[in-house]
Amino acid sequence: MTPVRFICRCFVLIVCLWFSTGHVLAQEVLDGDEAADPSWTTLEELYPNIAEWEVVATRAENIASVEFTSLFALNQIRQGLFEWRDRFAANLSRNAGRIATLDAQLSALGPAPENGEEPAGIAERREELQAKRGALATPDALVAVAHARADGLLLEIDAMIRDKDARAIFERRETPLNPAHWPAAVAAYSEGITSTLAVTVDNTQRNFVSGELQQKLPLTILALGVALLLFWRGNGLLIALTQSDSERSPRRTAFMALFGSILRLLIPAVALFALFLGLQSLGIWSRQGSHLLSAVVASVGVIIVARWLSLSLFPGGPSLGPLSYEADTQDVMRRATMMLAVAVALVPVLSAIAQFAEPDDVVLAVMALPLQLAISWLLFRLGSLLRQPPTENPYYSGSGGIVRGLVGRAAVIIAVISPLLLGLGYLQASTYLLRSAVLTLAILGVVIVLQQLVYDTYSAATERDPEETGPLMPVVIAFALIIISLPFVALAWGARLSNLIEIWTRIATGFSIGETRITPADLMTFLLVFAGILLMTRFVQSTLRQNVLPRTQLDLGGQHAVVAGIGYLGIFIAGLVAITSAGIDLTSLAFVAGALSLGIGFGLQNIVQNFVSGIILLIERPIGEGDMIEVNGQLGYVRDISVRSTRIETFDRTDVIIPNADLVSNEVTNWTRGNLVGRLILPVGVAYGSDVDRVREILMDVAENHPMTLADPPPQIFFMGFGDNSLDFEVRVLLRDVNWKVVTQSELNIEINSRFAAEDIEIPFPQRDLWLRNPETLKGSDDV
Repeated sequence: MTPVRFICRCFVLIVCLWFSTGHVLAQEVLDGDEAADPSWTTLEELYPNIAEWEVVATRAENIASVEFTSLFALNQIRQGLFEWRDRFAANLSRNAGRIATLDAQLSALGPAPENGEEPAGIAERREELQAKRGALATPDALVAVAHARADGLLLEIDAMIRDKDARAIFERRETPLNPAHWPAAVAAYSEGITSTLAVTVDNTQRNFVSGELQQKLPLTILALGVALLLFWRGNGLLIALTQSDSERSPRRTAFMALFGSILRLLIPAVALFALFLGLQSLGIWSRQGSHLLSAVVASVGVIIVARWLSLSLFPGGPSLGPLSYEADTQDVMRRATMMLAVAVALVPVLSAIAQFAEPDDVVLAVMALPLQLAISWLLFRLGSLLRQPPTENPYYSGSGGIVRGLVGRAAVIIAVISPLLLGLGYLQASTYLLRSAVLTLAILGVVIVLQQLVYDTYSAATERDPEETGPLMPVVIAFALIIISLPFVALAWGARLSNLIEIWTRIATGFSIGETRITPADLMTFLLVFAGILLMTRFVQSTLRQNVLPRTQLDLGGQHAVVAGIGYLGIFIAGLVAITSAGIDLTSLAFVAGALSLGIGFGLQNIVQNFVSGIILLIERPIGEGDMIEVNGQLGYVRDISVRSTRIETFDRTDVIIPNADLVSNEVTNWTRGNLVGRLILPVGVAYGSDVDRVREILMDVAENHPMTLADPPPQIFFMGFGDNSLDFEVRVLLRDVNWKVVTQSELNIEINSRFAAEDIEIPFPQRDLWLRNPETLKGSDDV
C-alpha cells in the first residue's frame, strides 16, 4: 500500500467516524437526553452551600445598619461580599444558551391557538419545553437577585468606609505648637533609640556566646562587601558599560542611553538589597529592630529612586532635559528634589523609632512637626520653580505648558495649607496632603521620564530627526503611560486597592443597551474580529487589483467597481460577523437604530443621497475610472469614485470633487464611454469671393491626411451658410482617440492656415460699419 493511498484511507475513516459520532450525538439530543448537557444547571448545583451566602448577607446588612462599626469589621465583611459577588457574576446567565435553544424550539412550534384546540403531541411538547425553560430560568433569576443584593451591600459598605476615612482625616487634635508637649516627644525619641540599641546589643552578645553569630558572619560579610562595592564603584561601572565612542551609530547611542538609565536605578537597588540581606542575616534584630531596619532600607530606596528621577528630569550641563530648563535652574531643582527626598525618607525612620515608646497623638504630631515644615518648604520651593517658563525648545514642548503651571501652582498651595492644618491640630489632613502631593509629583516625574525614553528610543530606531513631526506610535505609548499612571495617582490620594478593583469590576461588567450587556471583552472581540476581516478584505482587494483583474477583459472602470464593491461588502460582513462574535443582540437595538435612522433621514439626507448614488454608480457604471466626462461645466478625467463623491482631474491638473448625487441626477457627458472614438467639429470661415469647391477640396485633403482621423466613416465638409464676414464651413471628423481632441484641432488649424496661404485664400477679419450720430462734434473749434 502506497503512503498516499494509506493517507487517503485514514482520512476517509476519520470523516466516517466524525459523521457517525455527530449522528449519535444528534440522536441523543432528539431522544431527549438533555440532562447530560453541563449547561443545564440548577441553583443547588451552582451553590450547594447557598445557606452560607444568606449568613454573610444577613451579617452585612446588620453591620451596615450600625453606625459605629470598626474599620476592621467593615473590611472583613467587604472581603466576603466581594468573593460572593464574584461567584455570582461568574454564573450570571449560566443557562442562557440552553434557554435560547428552548426559545427557538418554542418559536418553531408557533403561538398557541387562542381557542385552545391544538394537536395533543404539539401541546404536550409545548408544555414540556415550557417546564424545562422555567426550570432553567429560575436559577438564573435567583443568581441575578443574589448578585444584585451583594452589589448593593458592597456599595453600602464602601460608603461607610469612605465616611470613616474622611472623618479620620479631618479629626482635630491638640496643636503641636504647644511647647508643653515637646519634652514628651524628645523623651519618646530617646526611649525608642535606647530600647532598640539595648535589645540589639543583648541579642548580639547572646548570639556571639552561642556561636550563631560566627556561623552567619561569612554570609553577612559577603553581602556587605557586594553592597559596598556596588555603592562605591557602581558609578564607574555604569560609565564603563555605557561609554560611547565616535564610531557608534545614533541608534546604538540611544539604546545605550536607555540601558544606562536602567542601570542607574538597578545597580543601587541591587546594592541596597545586598545590604539588607547581609544585615538581616545576622539574626540579632528584635521585632522592633527588624521594623526599624526595614524602615531604613525603605528610606534609602526612596533616596535612590529620587536620585535617578532627579538626574533624569534635570540632567544639567548642555542637555535641557525633558522639562527643558536652563542649566542653572536644573541644578537648583535637582538639589531641591534630593532634599525633599531625604526629608520624605526620614519620615518612616522616625515613625519606626517613635513607635517603640507608643506615644499618644499629640506627641506624634510634635514629632512630625519639623519634618512636615521641612517638606512643606521644599515642596513650596519646587512648585515655585515648576511655575517658571522653560527654555523654548520644540522637541520638548509637549511636557511644558498649562499642565506644568497647574501642577506647580497646586504644589505651592498645598505647601502653604499643610503647615497651617498641622498647627491647628489636623495632623492626619496635613500628612495626607503632603504625602499625596509628593507621591503625585513622583508619579508624574516617572511618567515624563518614561515618555522621553520612548521618544528618544523610537526616534533613534527609526532614524528620524527629533525636531520633525514624529510618528504616531510613541504618542500612543506616551498616552498609554498616562492612563496606566491614573490608578497610582488615585492610590496616592487615598484610594484603596479594593476601590480600584471595584471600579475595574464594574467596568468589566459592562453597560447595558436595552437587554444587551456590552463588556470590554465584547468590545475587544468586536475590534479584533472587525480588524481581522477588514485586513483580509484589503488583502483580497490588493490581490484582485494587481494579479487577477488585469488578466480579465474588464476595463479599468470595471476593475475599480469590482474592487470597491468587494471593499464595501467586506466592511459590511466584518461589521456583521464582529457584532455576532461579540454576542451583541441586534434585535434589542432596533429602537436605537430606528431613532438613528430618523435622525439620518432629516439631518444627513444629503450624505445618504450621495452614498446611495455612489452605490448606483458602482453597480450601473455609467462612468468609470479613467473616463473623460463633462459635468457642471467641468471637463476632466475620472480619477476616483468613492462612496460620497467622485474626484475629477481637469486639464489644468486640478481636482474637482463632484457629489455622486450630481452625477446620477444631472446631465453628464461621457466622452470615452465604451470606446475612445469621438467627433471633432472644426468651424472654418473664408472671405467672400473665394472658390468654394477649392476650399472644400483643401479642407477634405487636410482632414483625410491627419493620422488621428478615421477613414471610415470619412471626414465630412459642410458649407454651413453665409456669415456676416465670411463663408462658413465646418469640418467634421471622427478621431481615433478623443483624448487627443485639442491637439488634433490645433494641428488641423495650423495645416489649414498653411494651405490657405499657399492658395491665396483669404481668412477675413471681422467687418463692422461705424455710424456717427453727430459727426459735427468731431470738428475742432475755431478758437483752438
